[in-house]
Amino acid sequence: MGEHLAEITGWVLVAVVLIVVALFGAMTLRRWLLELGGGTVECSLRDLGGTGVWRLGIGRYQGDELQWHQIFGFRRRPRIVIQRRGLVVLGRRSPSDGEADALTNDAAIIEIRNGDVKLELAMSLAALTGFLAWLESSPPGWPVDLPSGA
Repeated sequence: MGEHLAEITGWVLVAVVLIVVALFGAMTLRRWLLELGGGTVECSLRDLGGTGVWRLGIGRYQGDELQWHQIFGFRRRPRIVIQRRGLVVLGRRSPSDGEADALTNDAAIIEIRNGDVKLELAMSLAALTGFLAWLESSPPGWPVDLPSGA
């Protein structure tokens, strides 16, 4: 009886390890597929109207949209889509001491308004430069609202 129980426990343990490896592989494949077309940047996001928790993700530039995908997930569709048209940068700041642990070392935080939604994006200085260049390169006639010093 004891040998049978040990054998079943061994098989259950093997199954759990295989499931964990498969989930990790699926998340890795998803990230690779997101980054395959280029135009991606590591970017944390915080919804100021929601929980206020920083979530790590990948921003992907697709034409006039910045599509934000949560890093730990399986969805191919973005969680949040930020439209360039009507996007307003409200300000820029450095992470506070409490936020620094949740973000990358060289993170800069910008507060944006996209329609009625207020968000904060945290990204490296190089990624922020790319974001602002993407925003400023909007087609003629589109309003671009950047604060001085952004």
